[in-house]
Amino acid sequence: MSEPRLNILYVSQMPASPPRFGAQARIHGLMTELARHHDLTAVMLVDDEFDIDECRRAMHAYCREVVLIRNPYGRDGLAKRWLQLRSLASTKSFERLRVIVPEMQQALDRVLRAKRFDIVNLEFTFLGHCDLRQAPPGETAPCVVVDSHNIDYDLARQYASGGGSLLRRLYAEVNWRKLKREELGTYRDADGVYLCSVADQQRLLAEIPAPQTTVIPNAADVEFYKPRDLYPRADGRTLVFFGLMSYMPNIDGAGYFLQEIWPLIAKANPQARCKIIGGSPPASLTSLANSRIEFTGFVPDLRPHLAEAAAIVVPLRIGGGTRLKIVEAMAMGKAIVSTSLGAEGIEAVSGRDILIADQPSDFAAAVGRLLTEPGLATQIGHSARQLSEQRYAWSAAARALEAFFRKILQARAAAQS
Repeated sequence: MSEPRLNILYVSQMPASPPRFGAQARIHGLMTELARHHDLTAVMLVDDEFDIDECRRAMHAYCREVVLIRNPYGRDGLAKRWLQLRSLASTKSFERLRVIVPEMQQALDRVLRAKRFDIVNLEFTFLGHCDLRQAPPGETAPCVVVDSHNIDYDLARQYASGGGSLLRRLYAEVNWRKLKREELGTYRDADGVYLCSVADQQRLLAEIPAPQTTVIPNAADVEFYKPRDLYPRADGRTLVFFGLMSYMPNIDGAGYFLQEIWPLIAKANPQARCKIIGGSPPASLTSLANSRIEFTGFVPDLRPHLAEAAAIVVPLRIGGGTRLKIVEAMAMGKAIVSTSLGAEGIEAVSGRDILIADQPSDFAAAVGRLLTEPGLATQIGHSARQLSEQRYAWSAAARALEAFFRKILQARAAAQS
């Protein structure tokens, strides 16, 4: 006999669909797969960068109910800077302050009191202040499970120790301690936490005797990201870095690549070109553009750009979780050169599925091998595609997440009996 469908409420600081960057891709990938067998409702904040009507239409394709609330603090520029300044005088982190929206709690009250949910799935911990344990009269309150995309306070601590300007580092030094208190508090209060990597799971368990935890790694839609004859062939010279270019780990990684690694590659390979794909790159990066370095901004379909690339570079020095950019490039059958941190949490073997290099000269040499040995690039890309099919498909990740949800519910039932 098949197990009963679960009623799941997804709560997030950002809409899940259409996915434009890594965090959205994780939420979207898991939700769309879970929706094949379970009933999903979404209550989510929407920043100004998103088209709220487009998001609502996309999410209605797999959710029973979609409630999107415009975030009045979800603006960049002066509004963001002002809120950051306010946070310096607050006991709350900037990340918490920007999502304290009364309309969000009001929407949660209405939805939770109208229908019984088995699970409330909270994306990140920033909305951990919200009252999520509510149910209609006489019904049991839902279990709360947190999807930890990163150990965010650890990421902020990395910013403080090196990344960005002196002012940014000083701000991060103040902010990460507040974020740590809030984040660990949300993990403690949850019934379960799932993380992107074993490394993040170990970081969490070193801090607190956490609730039940499991690892649900990032994955890819392996049918969407798939080599196809209709895409361009690899051109033998273009290197691609892609990701949201307003995200500090990507800014740092791209800057490190262009300033310390690319000159070595360019000198040894006069035909090489570099393409940086992703929305909102800062002027500190775009000022480095020239006839051989291109910034495309956001592209509506990444796949032709990946297909044309000779190799994908992931020169990250800051971060946590697992990188969606790697699993998506693997699914496209591309050879990848990454730092150890960039590939953290991905069970790829260097030299077979990926090339790992942590020093600028080693990274440049690994890229050079792929440029001069196209057969090696093809071999590694083929192995990467096989690995993505076997271990990094959203369908498998969603099955593991469903099993974790049921384990949480069974533990509660046992405790109450």
